Amino acid sequence: MNYQQTLEYLYAQLPMFQRIGSAAYKANLDNTIAICNLLNHPENKFRSIHVAGTNGKGSTSHLLASILQSAGLKVGLYTSPHLKDFRERIKINGEMITENAVVSFVEKYKTDFENINPSFFEMTVGLAFDYFASQKVDIAIIEVGLGGRLDSTNVITPFVSVITNISFDHVALLGNTIEQIAAEKAGIIKSDVPVVIGETQEGASDVFIKKAHEMGTSIIFAGQNYVAKNLIHKNDKKLLLLMDIEKNGNIVYKDLASELLGLYQQKNIPTVLSTVEILNKNRFTITEKNIREGIRNVISQTGLLGRWQILSESPLVIVDTGHNEAGIKEVITQIKSTPHQQLHFVLGMVNDKDVSSVLALLPDYATYYFCKASIPRALDANDLAKQAEKYSLHGEVYKSVAAALFAARSVAKKEDLIFIGGSTFTVADAL
Repeated sequence: MNYQQTLEYLYAQLPMFQRIGSAAYKANLDNTIAICNLLNHPENKFRSIHVAGTNGKGSTSHLLASILQSAGLKVGLYTSPHLKDFRERIKINGEMITENAVVSFVEKYKTDFENINPSFFEMTVGLAFDYFASQKVDIAIIEVGLGGRLDSTNVITPFVSVITNISFDHVALLGNTIEQIAAEKAGIIKSDVPVVIGETQEGASDVFIKKAHEMGTSIIFAGQNYVAKNLIHKNDKKLLLLMDIEKNGNIVYKDLASELLGLYQQKNIPTVLSTVEILNKNRFTITEKNIREGIRNVISQTGLLGRWQILSESPLVIVDTGHNEAGIKEVITQIKSTPHQQLHFVLGMVNDKDVSSVLALLPDYATYYFCKASIPRALDANDLAKQAEKYSLHGEVYKSVAAALFAARSVAKKEDLIFIGGSTFTVADAL
């Protein structure tokens, strides 16, 4: 098989959450354990950091990877879903896994996998762990796919566990209260492995403290450790987000610059800095210079896509993968703080989300371009438009993201803002 045939085989043979949703979710680790046995336990052959959370785990994972790369380490990075290329999920120092590595892995283990019958995600986790072990990475950042306790990645014993925050997402699988969702995420907390919690949140914090106590490990709440202040955007050869970082009331990082432009990064960066603190107590040497370089160059060093990403400037066209209630709140806050005349909103969502909670947050003064991303899980654009009407959100329906974006571009004036979002897959199609 060539690379394209291999991908087609994977998409056809293995149930894929990205495409079909909850039917692909396996509520135990049996298959992952079987795969690890088959591969001779690659998960034990590299050091790791485990990153969970409802929002921000992708940005946090990439920021950590970039900082560690700046410190001279060979860094594996496993994230999901991908936006343009399957190989985005598995990188070493910003370089995607080779097509040959994907093909040879599938060819070698295809028959064994047919006996195990894994999901697409379970197989991909096996591929990532096998690749990182064979390439002898110094450390790997492993992002949880869904939840934590039963996620396929939860077979590693990391140096540090990170939980960014808790919000309502995948409630049918993870629970419909903050406490229930927090308990699932807390499943990555392990004995004697320190844990960093990004945000201090009512309901969730007590769950994390209790779990850390049960596991006999330390817990740090990053938002109580570091505070990001004085956020501004500034052009310094490229557009950057600048902020000051305080600890115990004193500025410890003045004008810390990030290529990630979303104002919500003020929540992720304290999480990252708290994690680096723990690494420096555990035989790592990460300097302030490494931290500044890593955060400033996170996109160029890791290839991260879709986080308040500017596609063009006149008119301003921006994509962002925020897709649940908490993520959309952050997006709307930033849209309001971005100078523009008319707002054109290219909107596509998936059919297994709480659409109403997101629609209730969207501005009724925007012109909407309702569309359907090119995956089976995508919500029909006509259904989306009908539901949006209940919240006084008006616009036209388009058969694809590309058609919706073309329509928005054709009428937008250069002072306008075109925003594309609502789901990761809408952003993927736009890119």
